[in-house]
Amino acid sequence: MLMRPIATRGRDELKSAEEIMKILDAYDLTRSLRDAAELAGCSPNTVKRYVEARAAGGAVADGVVRPQLIDEFLPKLEELVERSRGKVRADVAHDKLVAMGYAGSERTTRRAVAEAKQAYRDGRLRVHRPWVPEPGMWLQYDYGQGPMVAGVATVLFCAWLAWSRFRVVLALRDKTLPSVFAALDQTFRLVGGVPTYVLTDNEKTVTTDHIAGIPVRNAQLVAWAAHYAVTVHTCVPADPASKGGSEASVRVSKADLVPTEANLLPEYASFAELRKACGVFQTGVNARPHRITRRPPVEMLAEERARLHPVAAVPYTVAFGTTRIVPANTPMVTFEGGQYSVPYRLAGPDGEPFGGTSLLGKTVWVRGYGVGGVDEQVVITYVDPARGPVEIARHDRTRPGSPRVDDSHFPPAPAGPLDRAPKAKNPAESAFLALGDGAVLWLREAAAAGTGKMRVKMAQAVDLSRLFDARDVDWALGHAAVHGRFAEADLASILDHHARHPRPDQPSAARRAGDQHSLAQGTLSWAQLGQPVTNSQVMTSSPVTSSQGVGR
Repeated sequence: MLMRPIATRGRDELKSAEEIMKILDAYDLTRSLRDAAELAGCSPNTVKRYVEARAAGGAVADGVVRPQLIDEFLPKLEELVERSRGKVRADVAHDKLVAMGYAGSERTTRRAVAEAKQAYRDGRLRVHRPWVPEPGMWLQYDYGQGPMVAGVATVLFCAWLAWSRFRVVLALRDKTLPSVFAALDQTFRLVGGVPTYVLTDNEKTVTTDHIAGIPVRNAQLVAWAAHYAVTVHTCVPADPASKGGSEASVRVSKADLVPTEANLLPEYASFAELRKACGVFQTGVNARPHRITRRPPVEMLAEERARLHPVAAVPYTVAFGTTRIVPANTPMVTFEGGQYSVPYRLAGPDGEPFGGTSLLGKTVWVRGYGVGGVDEQVVITYVDPARGPVEIARHDRTRPGSPRVDDSHFPPAPAGPLDRAPKAKNPAESAFLALGDGAVLWLREAAAAGTGKMRVKMAQAVDLSRLFDARDVDWALGHAAVHGRFAEADLASILDHHARHPRPDQPSAARRAGDQHSLAQGTLSWAQLGQPVTNSQVMTSSPVTSSQGVGR
C-alpha cells in the first residue's frame, strides 16, 4: 500500500508516491536494503521504513511532532473561530495573537486558522435527510426581487408544489398582505386545487412575533387560511434549507426574468409585459422534465390534482379594501373623496389591453397603500370568476376635484368640438370632399369665416374639376383657404393665374426652354457619324470640305 509523505521526519525523507513506488520496486528486485537505497537514491533507513510499513498493511508509526511557537496560542485561535462561527479572517487572528506576544510568522497562523475552521465545520456539518413529499400535501412560496419597470421596483411571487414540482411565477407590485392573498388565490386556481399545508418564510404578513421559539400568526392570515381550509407553516428563521424548493424556484425565475448582462434581456416597457413574460417562463419550465423526477411537472400535476382540495368559490376579499361599483358608462370610482380611473375592459390572460370582460357595472375593491407616506397610492382590485383577484389599477393619491385618469383605461375617444372631421351627407358634398385635402381645408376655413353661398361655390368647384385637372382645382381650393379668398370669383381667378403661371413644382410646356433658346449642344450631328455621304450633303458642306473633296 502506498504511503503518504510524512512531513515531520525531515526534509530528506519527504517522498512522493512515485518515489515510494521506485523504492519498493528496487527492494523487490534486490532484496537488499543497501542495494535498493543505492538504486533509489535514498538512505537504507528510508527503504527499511517503507518496506516495514508495506509489510504491516500500511500502518506506520506517527512521526515525531516538533513543537511550534503557535502551540500555546491554539486555544485562543479556537475561541476566535468559535466566536465568529468559523468566519474570522486569518490576518485579524494574527494581529490579535501578535498583541498577546506571538512571535511566529503569519503563514503559520494562516495554517492554524484553516485547521481550526475545518474542525469547526466538521463538528457542525448538517446532514440532510431526503424529503419524500406526499401528493397534495405541501405548497411552498417565497419572493424574489423583480426587474425595474418604468423606474418602479417589482416583486416575483414564486410558488412550488412539492410533489409534482409544478412552479407558479407571478409579478407583484408589492409584498403587502392583500397582494399575497391575491397571488395565493390565483395560484390555487391555476393548479386546480388547495394543498393541505402551505410553507413560507417568516414575513410580518405571516408571523408577527416569536415567543419561546413559537411563531405568532398574523390574525388576518388565520382568517384567510380558514376561508381556504389550509394550514400555514413557517420555516425556522434564517434557515433557507427548510424550503429549498421555493428558494430554487426564486433563483431560476430571477435568472430568466430579471434583465442582466448574462441573459441579455431588454428592459420591460410595462408591467403587463412583465406579467406576460412570467406566463411564458412558467409554461416553459413546467413543460420540460425535472432533473429529479425525470417527468414534466405539468404531467405530474394532473395526477396530484386528484389529491388537492377544491378552491373556495368566492375568493377572500376582506383584505382588498372597500367595495365600489364601476358606473355603467364611466370607468371611474371614488375613494375617500378622490376619483380614479379603471380599465373599461379587463386585460386578457397574456396581458393584452382590453381583451377580456367589461368592467362597467362590476364590483371592485379599493384600498390605500403606504398610507401617510409621501408616495401613498390607491390600489384597485377586481375578482375575476376564472382567474381570481387581479390588480387592475394603481394610482397616486389625489385630492377631491382632481381625478386621476389613465388614458389606457378608456377606448379611443370620439372626435370632439375641437377636431370635427367633415362627413358628406349628400352626393354634392361627397363630390366636393372627393377633390382632396384642399377641399376639406377650404370647407373648414370658409365655414369658420362665415362665408355665404358655400353650397353654390362648392358646386362651382366640382364643375371646374371637370374642365381642369382635379388636382389643380384641389390645389387652388387649398390656396384660397390659406389666404382667405372665399369670394365668388376667387377660385376661377386662382385657376386662371395658375394656368398662365404654373407652380415651380409642376412645370408646363410653356415654361420649358426650346432648342433655339438652349445653350446645350444638340446630338443630331453625332447621329450622322458613320453614315454614307450623299451628293446633297457634299454640295451643302463648307467650301474647304468641297475643295478637299474635288481635289481628291
